[in-house]
Amino acid sequence: MEGTDLHESLRSLRVWDAAVTELPPFDPDTAPGEPLPLFARWFADAVAAGQTEPHTVSLATADADGLPDVRVVMLHGADAEGWSFATHAGSRKGRHLAARPYAALVFYWPVLGRQVRLRGPVAVAPAEEAQADLHARSAGALAAALTGRQSEELDSADELARASQAAWDRAGREPDAAVPSWTLYRLLPDEVEFFQGDARRRHVRLAYRRSADGGWGTRLLWP
Repeated sequence: MEGTDLHESLRSLRVWDAAVTELPPFDPDTAPGEPLPLFARWFADAVAAGQTEPHTVSLATADADGLPDVRVVMLHGADAEGWSFATHAGSRKGRHLAARPYAALVFYWPVLGRQVRLRGPVAVAPAEEAQADLHARSAGALAAALTGRQSEELDSADELARASQAAWDRAGREPDAAVPSWTLYRLLPDEVEFFQGDARRRHVRLAYRRSADGGWGTRLLWP
């Protein structure tokens, strides 16, 4: 019965409800020669349109055996050096990136029916940049980083509560406390795809691919 209810619920759902979604036109002939300016423009559009948490992004990695994993992380920046995110080096994603320094990102902004997908090698930023990035964030972010042990097995909720409280106390006393395991990663994309949804399912997909000389070429993809 529960499975039947789930299937009925799924069939009843629709994407891009006109009451909350606007599907703007996208002419790929007007796109810039590189993906970063277009990403910045689309990100600003998502913020202006009221997209909830537009800076969250799904990060896909693979372990040493090639088995995939995915989770949602927060974008810390995007510039000529790459799209950046952070985590503990010893976390599952940190271990994956140490074994296979290649990843994929996907942003989804349903308020505009847009996705941006990226794939490419991942590099580790200098440690001082990672610490500066951490200390530019909130006290809660520092406390979470100080709690540490991300992805390790947890014995009890009480253990987490004690460790978290101690980390919050230290973050208050030492707002510049170092977290050596905190690592800033940068994905420098080989490929970037911009997807604009269309009400008649004539979705526009513009794909950028980096060439051997470091420049960019573009092509359209069937929806």
